[in-house]
Amino acid sequence: MTAPRLEERFIHLGLGAKAEVLPPFTGMEWYEAYGARAAADGAEGRLVSQYTFTTSWAAWEMHPAGAEVVICVAGAMVLVQEFPDGQLAEVALAAGDYAINPPGVWHTADVAESATAIFITAGEGTEHRPR
Repeated sequence: MTAPRLEERFIHLGLGAKAEVLPPFTGMEWYEAYGARAAADGAEGRLVSQYTFTTSWAAWEMHPAGAEVVICVAGAMVLVQEFPDGQLAEVALAAGDYAINPPGVWHTADVAESATAIFITAGEGTEHRPR
């Protein structure tokens, strides 16, 4: 049996300590189906995903239902956080480093060359806005 690759098949962590391998990621529309599939777990559900970036993010995002853990596993990135009072913070991440995006904090990332990160996200109610 071949093990799934996190960058292709994300994981949902749900109520009752369940871990479910999800259908292959197909793009942004995938999230709508995920939201419906994971709705019963509410704010306690977590999406575990992995992405590789070669450019800075073009948008901001915010997770109102819970904290998000960002773990850099290769390369380097600068996580930019905007707190509700308007204060900005930059967190430089290299392989092995992590940061936490608190609930309600807008965040984006700057990537100079390449970075791969694992995200553990409380995705319910996630919002996006242009950068």
